[in-house]
Amino acid sequence: MVHFGTSGWRAIMGQEFTFQNVRIMVQAIANVLKGKFPGREISVVVNYDTRFLSERYASEAAKILSHNKIGVFLAERDAPSQAQSFQIIKRKAQGGLNFTASFNPPEYNGLKYNTENGAPAMPAETDAIEAEFRTLRKNYSFTPAYPRTEFIRKIDLKKDYLTFLQGKIDFDAIRRAGVKVGVDLLYGTSREYLDEILEENRIPVEEIHGYIDPYFGGIAPSCTEENMAELAALVREKKCDLGIATDADGDRFGIVDHQGRMVVQNLILSLLLNYLVGVKGWRGGVARSVATTHLFDRIARKYDLPLYRTQVGFKYIADLFLRGLIIFGGEESASIAVKDHLPEKDGILAGLLVAEMVAVSGKSLAALIGDLFKEYGERIGIQINIPLTADRGKKLRKLIQSPPARLAGRPVLMATAIEGLKFDLADDDWLLLRLSGTEPLIRCYAEAGSRADLNNLVKAAEEKLA
Repeated sequence: MVHFGTSGWRAIMGQEFTFQNVRIMVQAIANVLKGKFPGREISVVVNYDTRFLSERYASEAAKILSHNKIGVFLAERDAPSQAQSFQIIKRKAQGGLNFTASFNPPEYNGLKYNTENGAPAMPAETDAIEAEFRTLRKNYSFTPAYPRTEFIRKIDLKKDYLTFLQGKIDFDAIRRAGVKVGVDLLYGTSREYLDEILEENRIPVEEIHGYIDPYFGGIAPSCTEENMAELAALVREKKCDLGIATDADGDRFGIVDHQGRMVVQNLILSLLLNYLVGVKGWRGGVARSVATTHLFDRIARKYDLPLYRTQVGFKYIADLFLRGLIIFGGEESASIAVKDHLPEKDGILAGLLVAEMVAVSGKSLAALIGDLFKEYGERIGIQINIPLTADRGKKLRKLIQSPPARLAGRPVLMATAIEGLKFDLADDDWLLLRLSGTEPLIRCYAEAGSRADLNNLVKAAEEKLA
């Protein structure tokens, strides 16, 4: 089934993600855009990542859009998702198509759709596109045709984005502190973006995997501890102060400390929030998804900041950003929103902000985490993936309909049926069970103040689905 999940439509190439389905989907998007902007000239920014066939899919999309007399700004090379978002805003385009499956394994590809404000489309719009796709698919017949080149213009996404990013980071502080950065580009779109802006600002940098490999070195291009083992070794060998990785389309991040130990994304997000409000003095709303650490809650309480809780999916945080309600938002999946930036995830910005935080504080990430826990209390989190079966799906639905009053022997303060089922317990401990929006998995998230409490929560969840 062709479906836009939490971050676009993703599927295995040659099965669901085929050229035929891509053509129908692009035509469906064209039809929705013409209905949304009747009588107006329409333009779309088309981008792609480093996956097998991504560039071909983008070219095919440009051809179909051109035959609809829709102007196309086609990326001249693969580029990060956030660089595309900037171009949508700059060129006042009516939308953007990005062929990427983000951090999914190499056999996947995908399509992200952004609206005229540069943000990921909300469900109302993607639902309309899916409905149009289903209508077209019934009688669709493809006739090969050349692109109408008068409607297609190739553009460079890099220069504008890096110029925009330059003013967001205190590179002088990083340089003065002598911070040395290791970078793992994971064969993705951040090559010659993340490494280049560091080099142009005379920041010592060591990099790996800064070239295209559609197989991503035999891994999924995701910033997991296992996948960043080579970055960890590089940081230790070259005596870097930290390591930064980005996923295939550059919108998510991974961080290792000076000892090569991965710092989980929830902690990085919490450190950055605490830095921006505590050191830089920012004030305003803060947003987190239901699957994100409750350290956000504790920081927001300390500084008396409004806290917004959203469904899983960066688009909901982006909506709050566009409405001017937040100065910072984050998801545990390494997604970040920062005031005066873009309504799109940005792993490059996140990594650079971490480097700035280390430089300004004069402390290692390990020391900063120690300070964070001293101030707000230690939090331990985990995410595990449980394969989705018909029986487990049935049990999850039953839990949602009738949640228990106790979990792991503890009273449930609140059970919320949002994105699955979220259990809130005392002391900011919690558990969330939800269906993945991109894979056949049940995602289990939990957080507690001790390892024992965390293990008990996870064990209780597994028993409920057994």
